[in-house]
Amino acid sequence: MQRLILLMDLFILQGLSFAFPIPVQYTECCQHREAELPLEFPDGTTPVMSRICIYDSAVGGGVGVGAPLKIALPPQLPVGSFYMEEVHAKLAEELWFTGGGQHLLFGASPQDVWAELGRPCGIHQKQVDPMVIHSASDPKPRTALCGDYFYNYFTRGIDILFDGQTHRIKKFVLHTNFPGHTDFNCYIKCNFIIYVPPSDGGEELDKAAYADGNQRRITANTKWSEVQGLLGDGGRAAIQTQGSVSNPFGPTFVYGYRNIALEVMKNGHIATVTLFQSTM
Repeated sequence: MQRLILLMDLFILQGLSFAFPIPVQYTECCQHREAELPLEFPDGTTPVMSRICIYDSAVGGGVGVGAPLKIALPPQLPVGSFYMEEVHAKLAEELWFTGGGQHLLFGASPQDVWAELGRPCGIHQKQVDPMVIHSASDPKPRTALCGDYFYNYFTRGIDILFDGQTHRIKKFVLHTNFPGHTDFNCYIKCNFIIYVPPSDGGEELDKAAYADGNQRRITANTKWSEVQGLLGDGGRAAIQTQGSVSNPFGPTFVYGYRNIALEVMKNGHIATVTLFQSTM
């Protein structure tokens, strides 16, 4: 059984640290002693974990009282890892990657993408109208293939759609990897920041202005209610069933705006963001 050391009002498991708050009324009875899990309070309840700390065990020589969590550093990521690299997006124009400095424009070719991002993890052909609103006259999703095709970068959380005729980028799909979606753990979370221009369409902001703390932006953690505050109501949603009646998570709802569409789950989290160039 794992041994726990009491640190102030928290129990800290050595190595990968799990913090369990001790209720104030039971602090005295847990002071200055070692305990074993499962710890039980006088009322029969047990502590509930409130946080996890991941750190390099080589720093600070292991867990001690007080110091390790203060100097804790995250482990180094493997060489070539793109995990949580910021991906900045300017609507209807471009993506740029802060880690490696790669830059992709709408209209770029497959050769351009290979040069910037390397070989895709997968390539597949796009289905026709996967986000259609089903009506009585069209009760079944259409699954016919069209000429357009995707480059899938699962390790970056990004899909890139090419036009099947011109072979130019027409859409970017950014994945948040939130639990409760059928694609959960198929993609690494894309740590995107999408900059939303002023609602009046006036001032044009450049990258420096964006990086200078502009608040009109959508990230992978932005909730649907916040998006509505930035972009407006969104109107009627397209219902996306993921193409299976056995999908345990239920449908998602796709809301379209100029140059951007958002797939929203029932819990209000964004599952995917699709960026495109509006023709209107």
